[in-house]
Formats: sequence, C-alpha cells, structure tokens
Amino acid sequence: MNTNIKTTNITLSASISEYTEKRLNKIAKFLDDDPATQCDIELAKTTEHHKKGDIFKAEIHIVGSGKNLYATAEREDLYAAIDAVRDEILQELNARREKRISFVRRGGARVKAMVKGMWPWK
Repeated sequence: MNTNIKTTNITLSASISEYTEKRLNKIAKFLDDDPATQCDIELAKTTEHHKKGDIFKAEIHIVGSGKNLYATAEREDLYAAIDAVRDEILQELNARREKRISFVRRGGARVKAMVKGMWPWK
C-alpha cells in the first residue's frame, strides 16, 4: 500500500508521521498489503482563530483494486482525529467484507437448493 501524507496549516513532525503510520498498519492488514492500493491522508488545522471546538481534521482516501473508500473526522486533538478516522475507515472495510461474505453464502444456499431440487429421491 502506497501512503501519502499531506498537511494543511500545520507542519508534519516526525512524531505525527510515526503515529499516523502506526495507526495505518491495521488498515493495511485489511487491504492484504496490495501494492496497487493508494492511500492518501490529509491532516489539517481547519481554523487559526478558534480556541475551542473541533479544529483538527483528518481524512483518508483509499483507491485501488476495486476499492474507493473515504472517511473524515474532526476533533479537538489531532491524534484523536487520526484515531477517529481510522475507526471509521475500518468500519467501512469491515462492512464491505461482511457484505461480500453474505453474498457468497447466499449464492451457496441457492446452489444447494438447486441441487436438492434435481434429485427428488432424497
């Protein structure tokens, strides 16, 4: 998985970069470490004049091998925003996985029903 980190209105320090990479390891596990997958991350400070409220934003956009996923989160702390967006994208990935498994199971049930109908002596 190719990862690009973009920052807006903040500087990318080594600690922020390391924290983001550490949090993305779980996402890479869901994507089977496909080298064709592109993951773009944007970390931003939305305003310069607010002292309270949600001022940090994190976005993840994953494209590749039949996937196009996007998640965004705004929080008061940059690290909390990174955690929230990671949880949101993991929830989307898990929902896609469960939907695919459900589709395969329904197909298997239909095949079984057809096979049962073909042999009436049982």
